[in-house]
Amino acid sequence: ANTAWAFATLGVHAPQLFDAIARESEKRVGTFKPQEIANTAWAFAKAGVPAPQLFEAIARESEQRVGSFNPRDLVTTAWAFAIV
Repeated sequence: ANTAWAFATLGVHAPQLFDAIARESEKRVGTFKPQEIANTAWAFAKAGVPAPQLFEAIARESEQRVGSFNPRDLVTTAWAFAIV
């Protein structure tokens, strides 16, 4: 989550890196804290990198744990889904 966030924040074009992060994040999203879920979704949306399987995994996990998201995590995740 932090690596994707950093690259997206800096505007670094790194599609291969984002692809690798997406593959690993799909497997591990169940272990992410709500902020990590939100930051990962934000990073991919901000970078403009399509990752439909990752967003499907994020959607499933977010739906199950929506009660543990704080308002900022909810807004960030919703924004990311609106952008992609």
